[in-house]
Amino acid sequence: MAKTDLILLHAPHVYDFRKIPQLYGPVSDLVLSTPIFEMYPVGLSSISEYLEKNGFRTRIVNIAWRMLRDARFDAEAFIKKLEAPLFGIDLHWMVHAHGSIEIAKIVRKYHPKSKIIFGGYSSSRFYKELIRYPEVDFVMRGDSTEEPLRQFMQLFMQAGDLSAVPNLVWKDSGGSIHENDFSYVPTSISHVMGNHYATVVRQVLRYRDFTSVVPFKGWLKYPVTAVFTGRGCKYNCIFCSGARDAMPIFANRYKPAYRSADDIFKDIKNISNITKGPILLVGDIRENGDERAYKLLSLIREHRVKNTLMFEAFNPIKPDFIKELAQATPGFSLDMSPESHDPEVREVSLGRSFTNEAMEDMIAAALENGASRVEIFFMIGLHKQDTKSVLDTVDYCEHLLQRFKADKRLFLFMGHQAPFMAPGSLAFEYPERYGFKLLHKTLEEHRQALTLPSWKFSLNYETQWLSRDEITDVTYESIARLTKLKAKYGQIPQALADRQIERIESAKILEAKIEELLKAGKQDEIAALRPEMDKINGFTASERLELEIPLGSMVRLRYFSALRNLLFKPKKQIGS
Repeated sequence: MAKTDLILLHAPHVYDFRKIPQLYGPVSDLVLSTPIFEMYPVGLSSISEYLEKNGFRTRIVNIAWRMLRDARFDAEAFIKKLEAPLFGIDLHWMVHAHGSIEIAKIVRKYHPKSKIIFGGYSSSRFYKELIRYPEVDFVMRGDSTEEPLRQFMQLFMQAGDLSAVPNLVWKDSGGSIHENDFSYVPTSISHVMGNHYATVVRQVLRYRDFTSVVPFKGWLKYPVTAVFTGRGCKYNCIFCSGARDAMPIFANRYKPAYRSADDIFKDIKNISNITKGPILLVGDIRENGDERAYKLLSLIREHRVKNTLMFEAFNPIKPDFIKELAQATPGFSLDMSPESHDPEVREVSLGRSFTNEAMEDMIAAALENGASRVEIFFMIGLHKQDTKSVLDTVDYCEHLLQRFKADKRLFLFMGHQAPFMAPGSLAFEYPERYGFKLLHKTLEEHRQALTLPSWKFSLNYETQWLSRDEITDVTYESIARLTKLKAKYGQIPQALADRQIERIESAKILEAKIEELLKAGKQDEIAALRPEMDKINGFTASERLELEIPLGSMVRLRYFSALRNLLFKPKKQIGS
């Protein structure tokens, strides 16, 4: 087996989540990963591809998924057997603040001569704190670290001078910390993500290890993939760390770097050769102008991509463009996040404004033109949003169900910013300006918060309009009300709605028990509640089921046939 230069490890949210009693709550109901947040960022595969093209051997290992998949999996024993001079750990989403550091400690324990490098949005935001942990040797800052990592790898493998590597924060042999110039912020990213999914497949063959690269629980059943349309954004959502005015704070990016239509399509085409599952285009394809958007649709139509393509809309799409979508990719899926029914709440939170009427016209046009799905997402815990405003949004959902005659292709969701408001976002950096109060500010405070026995206590913010208790209460109430509406209008089976309501009521009772015991300092009694927590945690929320696009048996057959052909080649090709 070939020598590995860099092993990229993805940690669970908490290590070891299998031993720490926690009530997860609805923290991941609107994403494809579980509350363990086992999905690793696509940047790992992009970095891996770029380094491989430049002569370095890399390997992705999803420790979180392996721990979740098998209760008997010994992460320490597995990491002990790995061999590489350098280990990379992502701290992209703040939810991995605990697990990432603990995994680094394990690496240091068994590989004292190897070095450890961190990267990702949260690593960039908290680099000054992060580099001071004894387990961390390097931090690579920025949202586009492929080329700086190549330069770093070249010098690192040759024991060269690291002072010229852009974006790097590092410790020398004496433990002194150095902060290099943050100078690499590319305006073009055409050099990355050329065929990064194929790189992952090659790693499966090389290391004979498919389990370590699975992105999230359920992916084998629902092999959805993502195509990024750019890095950075021209819009200014105050709770997003990727917003226009947030990116300069920690990523030094003052202008988005958009991928060309040709690059985006190439990514789509490469994925379609591996899987026939749905493909999510991350970012509004209209964001860099109509010319790019129309060219992309022309390429998709010309080459007859068969995968269901999922498009994001940052602003309502006009009917004529909806028709173009329908002609290019029949059965397309469309999602939009207006966040609130209230235009005033929406305008501050999103940094842009549009009317409900314009959004509803878009929904109507999408359904009339054969969309397979239209997903609308609302958020809890926004600027100027009180309990009444949240519940009024639920009432607006009923209006949508009535207007569109409860069309089964219309999916409505409500969730909250949990467990954390994103560090680096405008609301996190300037909380008073937007009416927020931060409850956890430092990296270590977030790390410790993740180990608390309930998602309620992990929340890192409250607002002038909603306390942490009120955010918890209205989250449960709004989800329960929306669930009842979905059952009333036939969107979900009544039996599923009843189970969801039962889960919510049980969680509320258990929340009260946990809070009482936590205030009394009775940790042992909290631990005794583990069976009740596990029972509630183990329920699959109806939202998770609704998020998945049904895959026909033929689509799954094609996927598994292609995967089998890739995995079971003659042994002599392994490592090629």
